Amino acid sequence: MTKWEKCVAFHGHECGGLTIGYKAAIYAEKLLNITFSEDEDVVCISENDACGVDAIQVLLGCSVGKGNLLFHMRGKQAFSFYNRKTGKSVRLVLREKPEGMSREESFAYYQNTEPEDMFDVKETTIKLPEEARIFDSYKCECCGEMTGANWIRISDGKKICLDCYKTYDRFQV
Repeated sequence: MTKWEKCVAFHGHECGGLTIGYKAAIYAEKLLNITFSEDEDVVCISENDACGVDAIQVLLGCSVGKGNLLFHMRGKQAFSFYNRKTGKSVRLVLREKPEGMSREESFAYYQNTEPEDMFDVKETTIKLPEEARIFDSYKCECCGEMTGANWIRISDGKKICLDCYKTYDRFQV
């Protein structure tokens, strides 16, 4: 199975969006000398939650669970890639495609365009995040559900999860 076929199998169908992520991932491999990340050596910060993120997961091993796939939601087809081993990083921003293309024409355009012609290569603007942490867990004294320490609030001396915590904000009038 080719890399593209693996991406399609994971995503469920072929589309232009998947192609964008596929081309971004193979371009990042080339620019940063990276391969599939078994741990957190490769990090991707995506500025969207669109189809292309699936290809990045498949090809580069970036995932939310490992803590090396993060989102900086800006609605842009832009991806920042980091190589923890070398300290190098790159931000790939999709260039505008020709106007007036149908969905099928867009797919064909992205399939047949080289990554170097699809993306502007820029410096990353977001500092490389620290590696994922493992937090202690506490039982919410309201709902009884276990919650990571970083998401517990103290209210009236009780440990409360964010779902049960009542935010105090007297400026929302």
